[in-house]
Amino acid sequence: MPDRLPAYIERTSLGVVLRVLVAPRSSSNKVLGLHDGMVKVALTAPPVEGAANKALVGFLAKVLGVSKSSVTLVAGETSRKKTVSVEGIGPEEAIRRLGVE
Repeated sequence: MPDRLPAYIERTSLGVVLRVLVAPRSSSNKVLGLHDGMVKVALTAPPVEGAANKALVGFLAKVLGVSKSSVTLVAGETSRKKTVSVEGIGPEEAIRRLGVE
């Protein structure tokens, strides 16, 4: 692992902050890889009444192996570009579990 982290992830005192690009109304929930310096995530949920945000929190918690309460949407509530805080995981492990470089 290089000393410098990729642009889409940042180390915090409690875990990491991820920059995520959401593709709502997809055929399945999955990590699609990197796009424009963000982790692109496909979600089956529509971007209506917070459904995609709720789905994103649940999906990231499952993929990263942390509780849903450890995942918090900190910016981008109504945007496809979101900033998500994840407690209880380091950047190297998060990158490995997301399957992105």
